[in-house]
Amino acid sequence: MSDTLKAATETVTKAIEADNDKRYDEAYSLYQRALEQFMIAIKWEKNPTTKEIILKRVGTYMERAETLKKELSKPKEPKKKAAVGKDDDEDNNKLRGALESAIVMEKPNVKWEDVAGLDEAKSMLKEAVILPQKFPQLFTGERRPWSGILLYGPPGTGKSFLAKAVATEAESTFFSVSSSDLVSKWQGESQRLVRNLFEMAREKAPSIVFIDEVDSLVSSRSEGENNAQLQIKTEFLVQMDGVKKGGPTQRVLVLGATNTPWSLDPAMRRRFEKRIYIPLPEDPSREEMFRLNVGKTPNNLTDRDFKELARDSKGFSGADISIVVRTALMQPLKTAQRAEFFREDADGMFIPIKLIDDQPPCYKCPMKLSNSKGGKQVCANCASIRCTLYDIEGSKLKVPDVTAEDFKQALAKTNPSVAPKELIRFQEWTDEFGQEG
Repeated sequence: MSDTLKAATETVTKAIEADNDKRYDEAYSLYQRALEQFMIAIKWEKNPTTKEIILKRVGTYMERAETLKKELSKPKEPKKKAAVGKDDDEDNNKLRGALESAIVMEKPNVKWEDVAGLDEAKSMLKEAVILPQKFPQLFTGERRPWSGILLYGPPGTGKSFLAKAVATEAESTFFSVSSSDLVSKWQGESQRLVRNLFEMAREKAPSIVFIDEVDSLVSSRSEGENNAQLQIKTEFLVQMDGVKKGGPTQRVLVLGATNTPWSLDPAMRRRFEKRIYIPLPEDPSREEMFRLNVGKTPNNLTDRDFKELARDSKGFSGADISIVVRTALMQPLKTAQRAEFFREDADGMFIPIKLIDDQPPCYKCPMKLSNSKGGKQVCANCASIRCTLYDIEGSKLKVPDVTAEDFKQALAKTNPSVAPKELIRFQEWTDEFGQEG
């Protein structure tokens, strides 16, 4: 069965389930999608018998879709007020149920100290989140905590990682949402999702609403936009104003993150009271990132090696450094896979030997067969054993430590993901709209 035919079958199965459950709007939409997929499958199907079977099925589904279309197009009888209220409550409960998954129930276990550098951003977030909880007496009268903070900068600089630290450190309900959580194909439902999100946040206050890639939801308004998109943006603006006016018992912080701050709607930009630039890391931060990413993995790197890595990785983002480290950490595994010679230590563990110019360390030494090593060839001089990784018992392999050379090779193979011209645009936007702590 082709992938397209398989997808069509899965879609029509969902359509039939929705039809049986009397979810006719959803069923009609699914039937339409399934019919499109079936027509593509028919176009590429070469077997005449299979094509005929598909066409018969398509005819049946098409008839049912037409019947649903007629039923759905009929004017609906107005409901009684009491019934409308009941239905609204049921709909809101469904929407809230969908939003429950946005609440981060388990702490991500990312501490402030796990975030390398970004001292200004961390200080601002502590001021907005931690201080009001621990010292509420500081925020009285006109001194109110920030209600909207925007983190912006190139991709991979740690904006989402900072949000995880906030979720870990704050004694607040943490909502983590993206456009997929709030955008619905049903007319008016996206607007209600946004409203319900903020209502839930106020009910569970103190709370934090983290919106990743916020620009995808509230980009600049244009003439070609449809009514649904405009309604979402308007609802966001209204709710952000409500957050700003909320009292101590309804304290909500909206934390947004974006890689393209210039695409934000100006009205939404204004509602983010603090706009913090998360730049590419400097030398000390890059050094700390290398150390944090290596963690407890066995290695022989010195302080000098870490400083050299930081110096040679100028222009790299935190995500780029993570890739460099992961590539370097894989090098000992590659060494073990390629090894043709191993040495056995005092504990009976086999350690792969790196080839030098494609030769074993003592390639001039004669090799002779030795029964003491399970029939494997053993060097008469240095006792290195000739075999492959897969000749060794799994528990007997000892992975060599990661070396500085492994990191240098990984760094040479990795390019930074942020172009210099992109940084110029971020700096220009910061000069115009960014804010110091």
